[in-house]
Amino acid sequence: MKRRETIIVMLVVSIATIFVSGLQAEAKSKMQKQSFGKTEDGQPVSLYILTNKNGVEAAITNYGGTVVSLIVPDRNGKREDVVLGYDNLDGYATGKAYIGATVGRYANRIAQATFTLDGTTYTLAKNDGDNHLHGGFNKRVWTAKDVSSSAGQALELTYLSKGGEEGFPGNLPVKVVYTLTDENELRIDYTATTDKDTVLNLTNHAYFNLAGQGNGDILQQQIMIRADRFTPIDATSIPTGELRSVKGTPFDFTKMTAIGARIDQDDQQLKLGRGYDHNFVLNGDTMRALFLAAQGYDPHSGRLLEVLTTEPGIQLYTGNFLDGIHGKDGKVYNRRYAFCFETQHFPDSPNHPNFPTTELKPGQHFQSTTVYKFSTK
Repeated sequence: MKRRETIIVMLVVSIATIFVSGLQAEAKSKMQKQSFGKTEDGQPVSLYILTNKNGVEAAITNYGGTVVSLIVPDRNGKREDVVLGYDNLDGYATGKAYIGATVGRYANRIAQATFTLDGTTYTLAKNDGDNHLHGGFNKRVWTAKDVSSSAGQALELTYLSKGGEEGFPGNLPVKVVYTLTDENELRIDYTATTDKDTVLNLTNHAYFNLAGQGNGDILQQQIMIRADRFTPIDATSIPTGELRSVKGTPFDFTKMTAIGARIDQDDQQLKLGRGYDHNFVLNGDTMRALFLAAQGYDPHSGRLLEVLTTEPGIQLYTGNFLDGIHGKDGKVYNRRYAFCFETQHFPDSPNHPNFPTTELKPGQHFQSTTVYKFSTK
């Protein structure tokens, strides 16, 4: 009898353990959702809060597929928000700096807002002087879905970019999945298809300050970029087509270097960009597997950012045109208060046959992954 009772007790405990584990797994998959306001035409917008077991937190809105905040610890465990942003939807609706947004159809610039594909010339929206810059995905309301799994809390965002939007050909269903892992990684997976030959270049435009958003400039923060070459620009920030060696120039970040160490040197490229606003040609074949492309480090807080990507390029932008933007928590963002690591194909690739192609054809599946991983040292 005692043996039978023992077996029953063991069964009960096992069933309870399975039940509790199930509840824990379910709890882990439940991200927070809250209202983030409405657009001018009345569309409701939400804010989704992803967390991991370490207390790292990413807040993402389905307006523009935008990273609103990213809270990570320093070497002493103090948590701080390390990306620029706004307190409410209105900031994103009226803002012009693409802060935190998913940008497309074409990240970065296309010269004269035109390109030719299959013998047809397409004219795009001119939103950067005579050029096209980034596109309008950052001003769209995306459809959101919780797709959390054992890999971490995950938010799926989808959007249908219809043929002719901003001048681009082809209906383009786009999916972006943000996953926050227990390894303190914010992983971004992009996928897309098309029903007509088109061009596509997607990235995220997070502005990082590893000392905390709004906490001064980033000139003493250090970066490394695994790139032996970069693409020089003309006076309108369009690549000339040259792939220039970084050796002996202020663009050599092959070793950890303070962002401000050479940013004001007497260099024509720095003058054209008012600092760094250039695409770097990543070393190796980055089109097949995740690759450590870049690092950022704040010596004061000890926060280390590693950027892994499948993309062939990365744009370093040092907030040269931030002009007193009023951001979160009453903070003001002045010039060079953040830096961007925008993983991408090269700017103006449709007009440079020597650059990696950005063409997407029916039957093909666009896939791209970028990971922002945080740690301390």
